[in-house]
Amino acid sequence: MVIVFVVVVVLVLAVFGGLHWYLWRRLVRDTTARPGVSRRVGTVVVVGGPLLMFAAITSERTGAPFWLQQVLAWPGFLWMALSMYLLVALLVGEAVRPLLRRALDRRTAPAAEPVTEPAVEPAEVREAAHVPAGASAAGEAPAREAGRPSEAPAPAPAGPSRRLLISRVVGGAAAAAAVGTVGYGTYGVLSGPKVKRVTVPLAKLPRAAHGYRIAVVSDIHLGPVLGRGFAQQVVDTINSTQPDLIAVVGDLVDGSVKDLGPAAAPLAQLRARHGSFFVTGNHEYFSGAEEWVARVRELGLNPLENARTELAHFDLAGVNDIAGEDEGQGPDFTRALGDRDRARTCVLLAHQPVQIHDAVDHGVDLQLSGHTHGGQLWPGNLVADLANPTLAGLERYGDTQLYVSRGAGAWGPPTRVGAPSDITVVELASRQA
Repeated sequence: MVIVFVVVVVLVLAVFGGLHWYLWRRLVRDTTARPGVSRRVGTVVVVGGPLLMFAAITSERTGAPFWLQQVLAWPGFLWMALSMYLLVALLVGEAVRPLLRRALDRRTAPAAEPVTEPAVEPAEVREAAHVPAGASAAGEAPAREAGRPSEAPAPAPAGPSRRLLISRVVGGAAAAAAVGTVGYGTYGVLSGPKVKRVTVPLAKLPRAAHGYRIAVVSDIHLGPVLGRGFAQQVVDTINSTQPDLIAVVGDLVDGSVKDLGPAAAPLAQLRARHGSFFVTGNHEYFSGAEEWVARVRELGLNPLENARTELAHFDLAGVNDIAGEDEGQGPDFTRALGDRDRARTCVLLAHQPVQIHDAVDHGVDLQLSGHTHGGQLWPGNLVADLANPTLAGLERYGDTQLYVSRGAGAWGPPTRVGAPSDITVVELASRQA
């Protein structure tokens, strides 16, 4: 098993190194005519970027001093996103290169000149001037030496070769596209999640609960990058919707209570008629889940650890995340749902969409989840879609409906492309209304 792990690690590093060599070749070596300052600076960036990325991930996972995590997080995680889009843009550029070569060939091809017969100097003229035949060219040399202008064409001005020019055009366009994409995606995250509204009809929901509003927020990911200011944005956005109930469905933090306790403090300001509820996500188990459960309870949230509460018109239940199984704190659907009255509507909070199959078996009417980030960075959504039954939005599984939020924050790069962040107001609708 250890040998297999080592082989996999070596292969992954080899692929990772090969991709960065490709980035260096196309962006640095091929765009510089000779070694110099530009090539040295580019090499430092392409080599230093992945080193900072690995350092950022390692510092977060090993619990390094929080100030060090903050120093490494911004450049390291942004390089993760930037390198991915540089690679995508350069691969597109490989298809464009032949077109650019053809365009340059057509533009620089010399125009065909008309062929003229050389004038033949009559023998009589040569004899009169006492110039022997074939001596005309030789006779011009003294005249040029005497100051007569030469008719030889001037040399063409020096410039970059065709290959160098094409490399600079493709490399520059790729860099501009990647920086623009990452910049726009980062701005979207830092400006805060937008409110999304979804209506979910439930067959057993009583008429009195028609229009009941649940504000669903997941994947806030407070950490070295997204801190207290971001938490305040999320809280203010949720409160502005004036929900009846707030559901925080996991991945609140990426770090310990000691480091991130102050960042999470704004959660105490959450306001809803029937309270705020919380279930763990997989990242809580990387960060000290028991301490965080205790902390959110102090902030006024109600943790549902494989538990259920009976509200006026429906049951609200919550299960722990699958990642808790390694600590003996995994999801327990029987404990949360086993003895409930199935004639009542049941809404379940469960971080990961894959838990929908257990929810169906236990007669849940609606499961609220997060975890996927909607893919976060295109084309990552293609991979995330394969790993989850629902990537984002509302889908039905038998008599159970599943709603998956894209999440409010971001893990790793504070960047989203093709998967905007959201806080969803789920409005329950009674079929009896």
